[in-house]
Amino acid sequence: MRKVSALLLAAERRAISGLAGLYASRMLGLFMVLPVLALYADTLAGATPLLVGVALGIYGLTQASLQIPFGLLSDRIGRKRVIAMGLLIFAVGSVVAAMADTIVGVIAGRALQGGGAVAAAIMALLADQTREQVRTAAMATIGLSIGVSFAIAMVLGPWLAAWAGLSGVFWFTALLTLAGLVVLWRWVPPAPRRLRHRDVGLDRQQFKSVITRPDLWRLDLSIFALHLVLMAIFVAIPFRLLNAGVAVEYHGLAYLGIMALSFVAMVPLVIVAEKRQRMKLMCLLAIGAIALSLASLGMPLSQGHWLFVWLFVFFTGFNLLEATLPSMLSKLAPAGAKGTAMGVYSTSQFLGAFLGGTLGGLLANVWGLNAVFIGCAVLALGWWAAMWRMPSPPPLSSEVMALHETQPDAMNLLMEHLADVVGVEDVMVVPEERLVYLKVNRDALDQAALARLMSPPRT
Repeated sequence: MRKVSALLLAAERRAISGLAGLYASRMLGLFMVLPVLALYADTLAGATPLLVGVALGIYGLTQASLQIPFGLLSDRIGRKRVIAMGLLIFAVGSVVAAMADTIVGVIAGRALQGGGAVAAAIMALLADQTREQVRTAAMATIGLSIGVSFAIAMVLGPWLAAWAGLSGVFWFTALLTLAGLVVLWRWVPPAPRRLRHRDVGLDRQQFKSVITRPDLWRLDLSIFALHLVLMAIFVAIPFRLLNAGVAVEYHGLAYLGIMALSFVAMVPLVIVAEKRQRMKLMCLLAIGAIALSLASLGMPLSQGHWLFVWLFVFFTGFNLLEATLPSMLSKLAPAGAKGTAMGVYSTSQFLGAFLGGTLGGLLANVWGLNAVFIGCAVLALGWWAAMWRMPSPPPLSSEVMALHETQPDAMNLLMEHLADVVGVEDVMVVPEERLVYLKVNRDALDQAALARLMSPPRT
């Protein structure tokens, strides 16, 4: 097997930094509204708790509906064109929401924001721009940028709203998106090729096998439930902070402290999950912590300092699951089907956000703010029960290797030999892509045998 450097090339560094920034800025614009919309809804005509919840989550419906079509469209007309089109739609949605003086107008703007569904196209362009041996690290950078953008949004949103009102948050989002267009065309280098990537894009032939696997749909359920409860409780959390004596202009500081402490608490738990193979245990622990914190937030005792304690518990569980669920998905997805599995997973996440906002608004509208937390706690208990029977994910990781031979007979023989290598658990050879997709146990993998099989023939 030819030794290839895993150091990033200059073009790869530009692609990763630019696309991670685009992804993060887009998520920042979506998340900044969460901690402020409920508080400033009284400035919008026709606002009710139900419609505020719809406004929070409606982006998830359009995002879930369009992300796969936009990804497929990028295969046809080009990644950058689709990303630019999506960013323009997102910017228009931000302007519509900024100019709205009714809750219906904000709902329309948020729906348009979700219509700029470029996540799949961004990931596909990143795959086009990077080599197989650095692609996993590149994708991890995108994942990290999402977590960072969420934390920044929780702090920046309240500060912007206190200074410029709710419309100011949307105007800032629009300007940030237009700046992203400049980054896309001037900083991100043109893709040298446009290919299908089974570890990034959707493969319709594998769709049925992915959605019918119980272990994978339990992870889809998890990300659905996680974002459902997140979106639902932001109908109520801002008012709890007000009741605790935190002025609106200081909500950002409150979120900053809570998020910082929860990140610190999460890190050792992620290490235990990854290094000691305790993924399922940490998952159950996180869901249990979320259920406990939600139930406690729905009780009269969640006043004063206890409010901050339970919010810390919630966000520690939330951040732990955001970090470990994609890792579990990567371990469980069949060789060559990671992209398809991730597409279903992402769609589940956005549907959860939509239903969560709607459910939170409905509960608050009919039974009050405490009912939002209690209802979400009951859902979290059902979620915990569904995950209890899930088997622990095996210690597997994905490997993508380049082919040096594409004759059909040789491919069949190569698959047989690869399957016999100690530590190789699953194999998919794709001659038209000149790639081999493997699921391997790195602790047991016979690296020497794999290297001999994948080396080019001697001349």
